[in-house]
Amino acid sequence: MDKTFKESFQERQREVEEILKGYLPEKQGLQKTIFEAMEYSLMAGGKRIRPILMREAYRLFGGVDEKVIEPFMAAMEMVHTYSLVHDDLPAMDNDDYRRGRKTTHVVYGEDMGILAGDALLNYAFETASRCFDKTGNLSAAAKAFQIFSRKAGVYGMVGGQVVDVERTGQPLDKEVLEFIYTLKTGALLEGALMVGAALAGADDSALDKMEQIGRCVGMAFQIQDDILDCTSTTQELGKPVHSDEKNEKTTYVSLYGIEKSHQAVEEYSHQAVTLLEELPGKNLFLEDLIEYLINRTK
Repeated sequence: MDKTFKESFQERQREVEEILKGYLPEKQGLQKTIFEAMEYSLMAGGKRIRPILMREAYRLFGGVDEKVIEPFMAAMEMVHTYSLVHDDLPAMDNDDYRRGRKTTHVVYGEDMGILAGDALLNYAFETASRCFDKTGNLSAAAKAFQIFSRKAGVYGMVGGQVVDVERTGQPLDKEVLEFIYTLKTGALLEGALMVGAALAGADDSALDKMEQIGRCVGMAFQIQDDILDCTSTTQELGKPVHSDEKNEKTTYVSLYGIEKSHQAVEEYSHQAVTLLEELPGKNLFLEDLIEYLINRTK
C-alpha cells in the first residue's frame, strides 16, 4: 500500500472516529448499560470503510458542506455495527471475538447483546434524520434517507442475512451465493456510495452507476473475505478463521477454489474501477480505496 494513501486513509479513519463519538448518546440514566454496550460495539475499531466511502462519493459529486453528510456517515456505521453484533450472537455465528476483542454478547450477556444491536439500529435512523436540520436541500436528503433505509432492510442487508442463515448447512449454487453476497455485504457498500452521491445532488443515472460500483466492490470484498478466512490467522484478522467451515457455509472458495476466487476478485475490482472512471468527476483517493479494499490482507 502506497505510504501517501495509507496516511490519508488513517487520517480519514480518525476523522470518522471523532464523528462517531460526537453522535453517541451520553452514558447516563437508568438505561446507561445500553449506552455503554452501544459505545463498546461502535468504538471497537474496524476500518470505517462505509462512512469513508460515503464522504468520498459526496466529494466526487461536488458536495462541499460536510456537516450535511456526517449524520449519515455515523448512521451507516451504526447499522453496520449492529449487524456484526447480531451476527456474533450464539443463534447466528456464535463468535467470541471481533476486531481482536471479546464480542458484545460475551461482555454484556446475550440479552444485552440483542438489545445493543436493536439500539444501534434504531439510533442509526434517529441519527440520519438529523441531516434534515443541516441542509437546505431537503429533497436530496429525503432521497438519501430512502436509499439508506432500503439498503439496510429486507431488500438489502437483512434480506441477504435471511437467506444466508436459512441456507446454512445446505449446498448453494452460484446464483443463490451471489444473491447473498450482493445483499448481505454489497448493500451497505452500495448504500454508502449512493447516499453520498445523492446528498451532493447526483441524478438517477449517476446513482445507478454508484450502485453498480458498490455491487462490484461488495462481491470482490466478500470473496476476498472468504479467501482470508481460509488463508489468514485469527491474530491477523482479529476474528476467528475457518468460521465458514465451522458453520457449514458455502463460500466462493468452497465452490470454486482459491485460484478462481482470486480471479473473481480481480474481475470485480476491474469492473468497479472502470465504472468509476466513466463518471465525470475525479476522486483519486476513492479509486485507491477501492483497490485497497479488494486487495486487503485483513
